Amino acid sequence: MSVKTSRREALQLLSAAVVAPWVAPRAAPAATPAAEASRVAAGAGTGGAGADATRDADRRLRTLIEASEAAFERLEPMPRNALARAPGDPPFVDPLSEAYFDGRRSRAEQDRAGLRAIDPAALSPVYRIAYDVFDYRTDRELERFRSGRWRVQRVAPLNASSGLHVQLPDYVSGAGAPFVAEADYEIGLRRLEGFAGYLDSLGRELGEGLRTGHVHSQVIVRQVIAQCEAFLAQPVEQSPFYAAATRMPAAFTPAQRERFEREYRRATERTVLPAYARLRDYLRNTYLPRAPEGPGLWSMRDGLDLYAAALEHHVTLPVTAAELHDTGLHEVARYRREMEAVRREVGFAGDLPAFFEHVRTDPRFYFTEPEDLIAKFEAIEARIRAGIPKLFARSPRAPFVVRGLPAIGGQRGTGYYRPGPPDGVSPGVLWFNMAMLNTRPIPTLETLTLHEGIPGHHFQITLVLEDPSLPAILRFGGLTSYSEGWALYAESLGRELGMFTDPYQYFGHLDMGMLRAVRLVVDTGLHAQQWSRQRAIDYMLANTSMARRDVEVEIDRYISWPGQACAYKPGELKIRQLRECAAARFGARFDVKAFHGQVLDTGALPLAVLERKVERWIATAG
Repeated sequence: MSVKTSRREALQLLSAAVVAPWVAPRAAPAATPAAEASRVAAGAGTGGAGADATRDADRRLRTLIEASEAAFERLEPMPRNALARAPGDPPFVDPLSEAYFDGRRSRAEQDRAGLRAIDPAALSPVYRIAYDVFDYRTDRELERFRSGRWRVQRVAPLNASSGLHVQLPDYVSGAGAPFVAEADYEIGLRRLEGFAGYLDSLGRELGEGLRTGHVHSQVIVRQVIAQCEAFLAQPVEQSPFYAAATRMPAAFTPAQRERFEREYRRATERTVLPAYARLRDYLRNTYLPRAPEGPGLWSMRDGLDLYAAALEHHVTLPVTAAELHDTGLHEVARYRREMEAVRREVGFAGDLPAFFEHVRTDPRFYFTEPEDLIAKFEAIEARIRAGIPKLFARSPRAPFVVRGLPAIGGQRGTGYYRPGPPDGVSPGVLWFNMAMLNTRPIPTLETLTLHEGIPGHHFQITLVLEDPSLPAILRFGGLTSYSEGWALYAESLGRELGMFTDPYQYFGHLDMGMLRAVRLVVDTGLHAQQWSRQRAIDYMLANTSMARRDVEVEIDRYISWPGQACAYKPGELKIRQLRECAAARFGARFDVKAFHGQVLDTGALPLAVLERKVERWIATAG
């Protein structure tokens, strides 16, 4: 899983704003394949009338995209590039305010008008892809307002997995928010004050949701209450809101250090934590008693329509809950057959459920110390890197590392990937929940490295971040179906990269693949078929080796974030289908490196846009 989506795409249905990576400007590298394709297609240096028209169309689209990116950036509570914000921009924007939604709607309407003034046929190939992505994004944004779903998002904003109440602490305690100069610390204090105001606005908007019938399930409410209590239980010195005061620049004077230690302590103790306490008390005393027991979105007013919209949003293809449920059942059956083969290969005498329990409980399959886990990740990465040149023409310059999740680990999921600034030096980080070592079997670590690191999220995100020639919408964008689809596809490259030589590691690969298949079944079961939470837990335990604690965390994530977990498998299947089509068309001339370049070199695309791109490549190169 990654936290890397664009700001517009990341504002998920029924969720608060999601963190985006900090991006700082850097010097341009040598021309990339995407940049060169764009230059050649535009006829750079030819002086022809057609080339002039292409350059003009590209320029107008680039200007429109840059204006849109800047406008949305000013609305972001956690800006991607905090250092690039204008002096008058607020350090924090409440994503539940009228100004926020009015700003988004107004900008989307301007973007639609700007797109209509550009002939897509005149664009160079890379900018034509950017046009298609921008058009898709703008249409989805306007549809939220046309349908009225933005009102539901506003009055039902809780998301225990990606809500602002858990993402902003990571942002201010990590590399997202810069703390370099005295002004940064001043801005940081104002950001905390604004964030506390947002926590209070949560209560007000949730109250309006009680009035309209758009009420979260008890499961979600209890999750958020527990998260609030976890923040409240932390000593101030360990709080993410105080973190800036623990890493002040060496150039700060003793007086500056004393001042900011005092003020960040005061902001944490007297502003932020009391706001968490007020939110907790409101949820526990007022909201929870009126929340429905049914965990799925079906229990909310307009829930089935909201779920259908969430599926289309995440999958980026027209698909129904019933279709996804059936696909999941088919994939679960396929994975069980392969798992049975591994069980027989290792000579395990019991049946498949007993084998699951064996992997789930045998101490030899788990680390007890974070250092041992990180060392294992590093050893696996070294093995994968040896095989990368066989399948990829380019690799990111930035390294990939694993670090412990910084805040309230006991109330978080397994972890997530976050890229660093695109300087070619700062690493992409897998933030791993070290509080859950006993739920992550060692046999899954090869697959997890392929997914989160190389050639998964780290390749998929960092390669385009390191290419400043790309339009911003391609460089910084994100879509679940593409990003998680690629990461799941990257897992399937394990044997081509020399991995899975141990049958238990291959079982771990199958186990993680089974997880994504099970997700289709339980997510649609919970939100469209009125499954209980316990039924979803039982189904996952029956078909994976995951520990019960891990399963419960997963299921609660699906409850909190409807449809997101359904995007992994369709994305993988689409990329696999496109590879098979290309291999069949080219035959012996098929170049897997070129195919991977086509998928990766223009960033996160809606699946339909990706399909058209690859089909054009096959047609022109074949």
